[in-house]
Amino acid sequence: MLSFKLPKDDSKYEWTNHVKEKMVYYGISAALIKRIVRFPKRKEEGIAPGTTAVMQPRGSRKTPQEIWVMYQPIGKRPIGKSQIPASPAGRPNPKSQIEGEKRRIISAWRYPGVSPVGKKIPIPEEILQELENVI
Repeated sequence: MLSFKLPKDDSKYEWTNHVKEKMVYYGISAALIKRIVRFPKRKEEGIAPGTTAVMQPRGSRKTPQEIWVMYQPIGKRPIGKSQIPASPAGRPNPKSQIEGEKRRIISAWRYPGVSPVGKKIPIPEEILQELENVI
């Protein structure tokens, strides 16, 4: 049995209960989900309006699989004071205190095999039914 902490909402990510359940079910960590969102191997339009699905391959040549993450951008997020560009006078510029994009992580799943490129995202039927209740 895998044991890891479930993620909490922060300034960059908002986690739905659905994705937390899928993380436990598929044994996917929050760090892996964040890595897939930041550095996807492939990016497709999500099944729900305004969502994006991203993927990274896992497994081996003999037993390939893909890990997919579906997320939704939900607006700008504040950045830390050390990252705020300074004004010409050397003081932080208050107009640039909001930057970056916050994301709502909606779902994550493992796809056995290699999914076809450019076609409808391969989401298992049970996840589609659960997503209808979440979104």
